[in-house]
Amino acid sequence: MIIPVAAPAGADAELFARGIAAIDAANADDPFTLVIDGVERPKEQAHAEAMCDWVQQLDPDATEVQLLAARAHHLRRWAYPRDAQPEGRAGYLRWRKEARRCHAEEVGELLTGVGYDTETIEAVQSLVGKDGLGKGNLPDVDGRPVPVQTHEDALCVVFLVTQFTPVAEKLGDEKTIDVLVRTLPKMGDRGRAAALGLDLTDHEKALVGAALERLAAAS
Repeated sequence: MIIPVAAPAGADAELFARGIAAIDAANADDPFTLVIDGVERPKEQAHAEAMCDWVQQLDPDATEVQLLAARAHHLRRWAYPRDAQPEGRAGYLRWRKEARRCHAEEVGELLTGVGYDTETIEAVQSLVGKDGLGKGNLPDVDGRPVPVQTHEDALCVVFLVTQFTPVAEKLGDEKTIDVLVRTLPKMGDRGRAAALGLDLTDHEKALVGAALERLAAAS
């Protein structure tokens, strides 16, 4: 069962529904799955729904562009496997950059197909591609624009909700702390508050605490 998302104020509800449906259909072919509330789902569909939910929780006034970008943030991610680039940090960064480019390109094609205008499509592509992660003129992490920071916060929270446990089991404590040390500084105040309010296990809380201690010592 796909969880719908209501059109935000000011949006054309029918057009928005077509856009969301096109994105959901594209993610339906994901060969990887997640179990959410006891139900096995295509991984990227489940991620996309969680992203929409968290974007709205973090920003109740989230726009049509923000919600479309949230739904398409990892559009057909399985089609761009990590092993397409070499091992190591440099290879990971190249893979991530290429994946973003592909996600933005594909969501542009989908939204064009359902009738969205160029301005809206380009705004969605910009957010999916994480344009604006550098310094700007607004408060929060490095002065990022609010929609960009909300998107980044939601991504980090969704990671903690859906992947924290399996990642910790796979990597072990020290490498998981390393991941958290890279993840937590990306988050703004709203994102960190949401993360600290999650229903984590005692062990997961200890890992987050260790990461925060390491960050504090380095500052």
